[in-house]
Amino acid sequence: MKTFIATAMSLGLSLCLFNTAHAADLKRGKQLLEENCIKCHADMMGGDGSKIYTREDRRIDSLEALNKQVHRCKTSLGVPWPEDQIADVVAYLNKTYYKFKE
Repeated sequence: MKTFIATAMSLGLSLCLFNTAHAADLKRGKQLLEENCIKCHADMMGGDGSKIYTREDRRIDSLEALNKQVHRCKTSLGVPWPEDQIADVVAYLNKTYYKFKE
């Protein structure tokens, strides 16, 4: 039992440290967004793709909702982003446009 608890605590700490350290790669998040998302957003918003993040009627109202939306877009586009790249895009969007508390 002690081994199980120690392993679970170690895994939890590792995941926490990975997510904290990894979420800071804003440059890669911006690059992934520009390469994969902006064209579709520009088509939807009449030329300026960034308006999707700043419009008055935006649907994203929390960091959790932002994360879910990036996952949906990733799936519909079929881009092979692993979780760390999704975290980069979410972090970039949050820092640049949404400003939700982490």
